[in-house]
Amino acid sequence: MKKTVLITGASSGFGLMLATSLHQQGFNVVGTSRNPEKYASTVPFKLLRLDIDDDSSIRSFTDELFKNIKTLDVLVNNAGYMVTGIAEETPVEVGRQQFETNFWGTVKVTNAVLPQFRKQKSGQIITVSSIVGLIGPPNLSYYSASKHAVEGYFKSLRFELNQFNINVSVVEPGWFKTSLGLNAHSVTESKIVDYDLYRTKVNLVTQKGIDEAESPHAVVSTIIKLIGTKEPKFSNPVAKMAGMILFLQSYLPKMFENAVFKSIASGKKL
Repeated sequence: MKKTVLITGASSGFGLMLATSLHQQGFNVVGTSRNPEKYASTVPFKLLRLDIDDDSSIRSFTDELFKNIKTLDVLVNNAGYMVTGIAEETPVEVGRQQFETNFWGTVKVTNAVLPQFRKQKSGQIITVSSIVGLIGPPNLSYYSASKHAVEGYFKSLRFELNQFNINVSVVEPGWFKTSLGLNAHSVTESKIVDYDLYRTKVNLVTQKGIDEAESPHAVVSTIIKLIGTKEPKFSNPVAKMAGMILFLQSYLPKMFENAVFKSIASGKKL
């Protein structure tokens, strides 16, 4: 019997590709969207309404979900967005909202399904984090911080849930061709003149990263492999040169910093 998989943010990007692929393989897929009526006629899987920023939406969604299914095998936390901008120029309220969605929204959805997982004495949680949850690049301070928070939370949670046979993993993509970059909230107000030249250079490198991004199939494939693995790894970076970047940052931090500075100065992608 194929597993039932819940995927948040399934109307675009990684979520849409993953949900479609799993559906085609015979999985029972339930996706979520803030506006399911816009996409319901174009996707082959069930799409329910969920706004992970809204507590009442989460409650209504959970009630509807467990009226229609008896067992949930996998939760894929995929919903989220990205704030870009120089840290000092980014209003704190913008950063707070980034955390409200990427961190607190993810935590709340996870908590909403944990009673079912504990009741079953089984389950799997896979959360789409980011390579910037492991490193700290410029122009992504709040996005990076939100993903670092996600990494730390689930790193601890996995120990607490092990007793219930609930596996916990995170997937850390680099730059991939999805709507994440295109739909990013780019801070344009409160510009500080002292950052003008640097901002221009950073934006150039960021745009190169978006333009030269890889196909998202590698991320989808990684998640599908995790779903089929009895003892999945916790951390799963997916990006070209991810291993080298993480090695430099962890063991040769000065070389990592120099590589970032050189990237910005030259206008070339790291």
